[in-house]
Amino acid sequence: MPGRQKIPGNQHIRPEPLHHMNNEAERYGLIAGNGQFPFLILESARRRKIDFVVAAIREETFPDIENCGYPVHWMGLGQLGKLISVFKKAGVRKAIMAGQVKHVQIFGSSLPDFTMIRMLANLKQKNTDTLIGGVARILEESGITLMDSTTFLKPHMAPEGNITRRGLNARERADMEFGRPIAERIARMDIGQTIVVRDKAVVAVEAMEGTDSTLRRAAELVHKKDLTIIKVSKPKQDMRFDVPVVGVPTVQNMIECGATALILDAHKTLMFDKDKLVELADQNDIAIVGMAQSEAMTIDE
Repeated sequence: MPGRQKIPGNQHIRPEPLHHMNNEAERYGLIAGNGQFPFLILESARRRKIDFVVAAIREETFPDIENCGYPVHWMGLGQLGKLISVFKKAGVRKAIMAGQVKHVQIFGSSLPDFTMIRMLANLKQKNTDTLIGGVARILEESGITLMDSTTFLKPHMAPEGNITRRGLNARERADMEFGRPIAERIARMDIGQTIVVRDKAVVAVEAMEGTDSTLRRAAELVHKKDLTIIKVSKPKQDMRFDVPVVGVPTVQNMIECGATALILDAHKTLMFDKDKLVELADQNDIAIVGMAQSEAMTIDE
């Protein structure tokens, strides 16, 4: 199981009223992966007096989830039937999937149960989107609707424009203009969502390893200097289960690797501990900019 991670304090949560929900007493289900994301949702739920039941994934969820104040049920990544049974017994009709499940875990998880085997047998592809989309479909067939995972966290999404004190300098802007169309094409092909650029050349492309590992690989190739990170969302990003995320560790990794700029898709990227993230970036003269998703990325080819 992954190492422990500090649970974000209440000061980081600024929940919005749920005007769009008719029944705030309704019980929700949380499918918790790793990272801070599940904790942010549960903290927001506590403030709004929203009831949750947590399905914690043994291979992924941080053990601190036991202290969340809600019922927690541990299960393996392949136990889809158990997940549905737990939710139905608890009266859950709406669920949120939050937190990363590593690609390698999906392909190397514990033995799947019958419900998972049936789902896998009906998939034409075995990439991340189709796998989790298949889970969403089985949940829907069981009377459980998978919701947008950022429903309770809109204030934590990256805004459009300069997020840090300084914007992009001439070199970083040139790298952005060169690299962003490439990053969008890679995302469209479902290869990855991040590229690292230097002097209008692609140094590294994300695949299964994630953003931090991609940046570290790039840093080794160019001796940790003048790197620009471009992180995009996919065309019609399914926010129910696939949300681009950055946090303080992202900026710490940028400092260590010589990256000076981070370009994000506005309104599509979740920023953990945003105030601390921005403060650390400003202290190290790092530019973070949110950009609207380009029109080309919202049109199916």
